[in-house]
Amino acid sequence: MFAFSSRGNAGAVIEGGAVHLRHPELSDHEQWSRLRAASAQFLRPWEPVWPRDDLTRPAFRARLRRYGAEIRAGTGYPFFIVRNSDEALLGGITLGNIRRGVAQNGQIGYWIGERFSGNGYMSEAVGLVCEFAFARSGLHRLEAACIPDNGRSIRLLEKNGFEREGVLRAYLKINGQWRDHVLYARINPMHEDNARRAHTD
Repeated sequence: MFAFSSRGNAGAVIEGGAVHLRHPELSDHEQWSRLRAASAQFLRPWEPVWPRDDLTRPAFRARLRRYGAEIRAGTGYPFFIVRNSDEALLGGITLGNIRRGVAQNGQIGYWIGERFSGNGYMSEAVGLVCEFAFARSGLHRLEAACIPDNGRSIRLLEKNGFEREGVLRAYLKINGQWRDHVLYARINPMHEDNARRAHTD
């Protein structure tokens, strides 16, 4: 389970056992840019081509402005993943493309620094975002898409209750090429329970 708290000017925090999630701040730029630079080769196969100035402070400031607009509009919630034991920045995870109305769904995307991968941090972060999306934001459905040969991401999603629904052909331009993606989705457990009860009534 997650809990909400406040850590100074960092705003709302989603607390987990080994990590917590919080919105990015301008003071994070140096640590974030170092981690991204050190993990560039590790992340390149799974991400769009980075803009030339992507790691600069002005680009990071622009990124924060976009994040702020999404948070205010309720269309996206970007988080940094921070280790509880030493406040190390491990990576990022976003609940984005939120649609309300009859859809009530959103998409998650994530990345982690190379030296922190394989330690269970991202699995906990995905679980925390799912609980935030369902219990706090009231969403009905979450989607995530990954490249078919990204076995680590597929295992991560399946471990967190996502089920494969199909293939999205030439879905995103990753590392300079349009790549197919596997679509995974998870339904709010409370809504699944309600649907089962309605079906049996």
